[in-house]
Formats: sequence, structure tokens, C-alpha cells
Amino acid sequence: MKPTLQFRLSQHLTLTPQLQQSIRLLQLSTVELNQEIERMLMDNPVLEREEGEEGTMAPSQFSATDISVPASEPSAVTAPEASSLPGDDWQQDFSGAPRTSNGDDEDGDRAFVAPETTSLRHHLVEQLSLTNLDMRDRALIAMLIDALDDDGYLTQPLEEIAEFLPAEAQADIDDLGIALRHLQNMEPAGIGARSPSECMLLQIRALKPQTDSEAVCLKLATTIVERHLESLAQRDYARLRQLTGANDDELRAAQKLILKLNPHPGSAFSNAETRYVIPDVIVRRIKGVWRASLNREAMPRLRINRLYASLLSGNRNGTGSMSGQLQEARWLIKNVQQRFDTILRVSQAIIDRQRHFFEHGDVAMRPMVLREIAETLGLHESTISRVTTQKYMATPRGTYELKYFFGSHVATETGGACSATAIRALIKQLVAAEDTKAPLSDSRISQILSQQGIVVARRTIAKYRESLQIPPVNLRKSL
Repeated sequence: MKPTLQFRLSQHLTLTPQLQQSIRLLQLSTVELNQEIERMLMDNPVLEREEGEEGTMAPSQFSATDISVPASEPSAVTAPEASSLPGDDWQQDFSGAPRTSNGDDEDGDRAFVAPETTSLRHHLVEQLSLTNLDMRDRALIAMLIDALDDDGYLTQPLEEIAEFLPAEAQADIDDLGIALRHLQNMEPAGIGARSPSECMLLQIRALKPQTDSEAVCLKLATTIVERHLESLAQRDYARLRQLTGANDDELRAAQKLILKLNPHPGSAFSNAETRYVIPDVIVRRIKGVWRASLNREAMPRLRINRLYASLLSGNRNGTGSMSGQLQEARWLIKNVQQRFDTILRVSQAIIDRQRHFFEHGDVAMRPMVLREIAETLGLHESTISRVTTQKYMATPRGTYELKYFFGSHVATETGGACSATAIRALIKQLVAAEDTKAPLSDSRISQILSQQGIVVARRTIAKYRESLQIPPVNLRKSL
């Protein structure tokens, strides 16, 4: 085939480095933006912070108390590695006391050690060091302590743990069972349980009745936890009365006792920290009008280093790396400013459309989609999506992510629309005011909302109720 020369005319979009940086900075959260700026400050000597600004941003007085964060599920405990098991020194000291290489420096080092929260393992090892057990039994109990999860449960079967016992231990699964009983007698009560039922039984057995009525209550609670815990969870009180022969007063007392038990005894020793967010925007009511303003604590104040700028301006022929760093610094300062200007514009547009929310709360939230804000500001929907992700607004009602103000809608009988957030708030209000002896079913809630002109199917009510983590009607019924 003979080669030929052809001309083609086409159009395509090319993103300049400055535009790419602008898009990337726009989708970062405030914390991530600060980390990115810190990295660029280290790499680019032309860029610097304005004098008086701290190197890192403080979380300020706003916390994420109004932002629901799903709790992480406890992970399964894996078998301990063979390399971490005691071998030749398997009869080691389990006192848990820290070892120091130089006794003369111990007092001096201790003055600089920051106080730490006692872990569950350290708490149990301290109790183990006070027992009169021999070293072999202590080692077995220490192995079980290492196998506990964060809630204090032993999720790993004893048979699996027995496989990792060294030969010199001369122990079998029966010895592990005895060690487990010793562990379950430690504090907090319920530690070392293999199921929630066993955990509660251990706590009940640790209680000492003072009167005959308390003894009857403990006996009934033990029976319910051992055999009929599912019926109690379903609040099937008629079946419980039939199975146990107890009256309403006795069942009520046993239920009250069971509800006081802690199904997660190890959680008190967890090192969970409160998560804080830095709001990008602060909402205030000024002369009857809701206004958004940028949070100055969240805005990094950057500038060009004057010394380097003067050197580059004097050297007009300079085209080295320093000139490129100067251009990058200017791009960054401009893009950071543009980022916050866009966040402010979007936030004010949201406030203008959701002003009733700031006056009356969730029940007044109106339905709104990203396209509505995009058309108002002349921006693309993808830009609005980036701006509202991981950006927070501090209001008198709490701190919310900007995406919180967007949601689907449900039609009303008058031809209008009601937001899903408002419907959830109404469901929450109805459930909070219901009679616990005759709680509202999903169908009844649907009827009540229909009487208010909001047509919502029973299945939709159930979906919204589950998203609010409200139990079904049978679990909300009290004795």
C-alpha cells in the first residue's frame, strides 16, 4: 500500500497543568489540602506562609458531633504467629512491668513519659501477675489474653489455639479450658466470653444478691439469657411468660437487669479518639438574613518569598528551576483562593435555598439536587459534586457536610414535593412521641403522613426508619 499524507481537523480538550491542579485542590478536604500545602512548602522554597500563621491548622471549636460515622465492626482474631509464641523462654515474666536497660536512668526517663490509657491487655496482665498460679498456667492465660478482640471476646476456638502450643508446654485443650475459666474470673466481668450470651451470663454470676427478690431476679435473668434470649430480643413477652412461668413484674425486673449488662466489656479500654472536622464555612444570621463566611482558621495564607522574587526579577534571563518554582507558587496561591471562593459561592447558594432548615430544622428541609445549584452558579454538576464532598458548614444547628443539604423528594397530594430528610425527621418525631406499649407500625406512620398530605409507601417508611437505626415495631414495644 502506497503511503500518503492526509490532513484531519478535530477538536479535543486539553487540561493545562494549572487547571489540573485547580480540579485536584477542589476535591480535597481541608485537612488534605493542608497536607498538600505542607508538602509543597517543603519542595518549593519560593512559597512560604505569611508570618504569624501556624504550620498546621487546629481543629478549632467545631467537632463532628452532628456527622454520623459508621462504627467499624470488630475484626476476627487470627491465630498468633509461631514466631511470636514463647519458645525457650516460654516461662517468662508476665508481670507486664517495663524493662529498662539502665537502672540509673530510670527516674530521669520516667519524668518524660507521657501518660497513656491502660489497654485491656495491660489491665489483664496486671491482674495475672497478682495470682498464685504457676508459670505454665500464667503463660496459657497470657496466650488467651493475646487472642482477645477489642471487645474482650475470645472469638478463636480453643482447638485452634491449642495447635500453637509449644511442645515443652506439656499442655492440651483441657488445660486451656482451665486457663479460660481463670481468665473469665478477672475484671471486667464478662471478659473472655465466646458469645454475647456467655458474656452476660458471666456478669450475672458475678452479682451477689442481697435479698430473696434479687435472688429470684438473678435466677430468672440467668434462665432468659441461657435459653430465651432471642424471645427477649424480639420482646415476645407472652412467650416469655409461658416459657418461664414468671409474671409481668418479675419479667420487668429481669429485663431491667439484663439491659444494665455490658455486652462489650473490653470497649472501656479502647483508645478510640474523637474525630474532629474543620468547617470551611461558618453560617450566621445577620440582620435577619443567613450569610456564609469562610472560616479563616481553615484558609492557608500563602505568599511568594520576597527574596527569591527579587532575585528572579533582577535576572530576566533566568530560565532555570527557580523560575518554574515561582510559576508553580503563583498557580498554587491562585488556585487555593479560587477553591475557597467557589466553596463560598456554593455554600451561599445552598443557604439561600435551605433557609427554612436553618429556621426550623430537618423537618423544613426542601428537596434539592446538584443540577439546581450548578445552573444557578453557571458551573458544571461535577464541580458542585467536588465542592460539596468532604467540605463542612458550621451552623447554629451543628456541623454538616455540604452534601447533607441535597436529597431526593417525595410527592405530596397538593402537587408539591417533600425532601427525604424532612420525612426522616418526621418519622423520628413520631417514634419519639409514641406510646411504647403500643408503638406505631410502618403502615400507621404512612397513614399519619398521608393525613398531612405526604404520600409515602410503607416500604419507603421502613427504608427511612432503618436508615435512622430505629428498630421495628415489635422491638420498640415495652412490657
